[in-house]
Amino acid sequence: MSMPIGEFTARAGRLACLCAPSTRIADRATSRHVMRLAAGFALAVLSQVLAVGTLPLAGAFIAPQPWMATLPYAAMLVGATVATFPASFLMDAFGRRAAFALGASLGIAGGLMVAWALMHHQFVPLLLGAFWLGIANGFGLFYRHAAASVAGPADRHAAIAAVFGAGALIGIVAPTIAGFAEGLAAPSLFVGTALAAAGAQLGAFALALTLPASSADTMDEEPATAAATDWQAVAGATFAGVVAWLVMTLLMAAAPLAMAGCGLSPGLIFAGVSWHTVAMYAPALLTATLAEKFPPPLIALGGLGLIALGVPVFALADEAVAFTVALTLLGAGWSVAVAGTTFWLHENGPPSRVVLALHDGAVLLAALVGAVLAGQVAVGG
Repeated sequence: MSMPIGEFTARAGRLACLCAPSTRIADRATSRHVMRLAAGFALAVLSQVLAVGTLPLAGAFIAPQPWMATLPYAAMLVGATVATFPASFLMDAFGRRAAFALGASLGIAGGLMVAWALMHHQFVPLLLGAFWLGIANGFGLFYRHAAASVAGPADRHAAIAAVFGAGALIGIVAPTIAGFAEGLAAPSLFVGTALAAAGAQLGAFALALTLPASSADTMDEEPATAAATDWQAVAGATFAGVVAWLVMTLLMAAAPLAMAGCGLSPGLIFAGVSWHTVAMYAPALLTATLAEKFPPPLIALGGLGLIALGVPVFALADEAVAFTVALTLLGAGWSVAVAGTTFWLHENGPPSRVVLALHDGAVLLAALVGAVLAGQVAVGG
């Protein structure tokens, strides 16, 4: 059997290979990499769910003025928005291990700061802790982009879907974790949940340390060799993402306060948020199949349609079931829309770091606007 001499000749420090490289080994390595990314994303989502369920209520609990109740949640979104450009370029310069570990370490500090602020009824430290948690969430958003670049073109949709789908399990276990953590920290309200959020980020930090040290150790394509940027596609995907994040975050941030205003217990509020989280990520498991039949813009449009269905249900809700249905529709619509926009961005190969940062920065800025408006929605409801 003849072989290309230049490819297989031994060099100092490397043994000669007498057989063709096994694509199955490469596939297994890629699968393990994607699984670690999915697990890290799931832990980041757990931290986010615990924070989202806690921060608006914690803000209402210790805010100096009622209108400031949603500011901690807004601070978390500010942190996520601020993190987008550093996260993108740090991954390029230092690799995923360093970038994701840095983001998770700030999440650990943020959860601990929120717990301290709640124990001492300090609003400004609460905002600082929420901001740090937001930075961790901003880094966590890049797990989906990392999965897209690790997998080959044929497996890109499946890799994105696997990472998104990992968040679905979190929605199921989050209420149990929150309840257990609150019981351990009783009688301090919400402190246990904040500590659990820090613990989730600690797990994400540990997983980040198992990732390859640098981009050179991975199988991804370098953005510099990607096809020329299709700015029409970037603009379309970003616009759809902005609408999805704005509406979903506005109503999600308002939901805990609106549900509490209707006399619902913290357990029912966490249950509604958890079903919302399941809906945010479970549909992503099906989007890889949808991507084989429909173009990304149509998938994104379908997600926006589901969000549109959830808005009037939320507006009319006054009991737990109605809120849960509305939040489920909003979460499912967001899931499909974000998966569609992610497919759209990566359709012609890995986009540049600038494109990824601009897109995520725009959608998180829209989410921030939604959080600022959320207090008015909750009061109006």
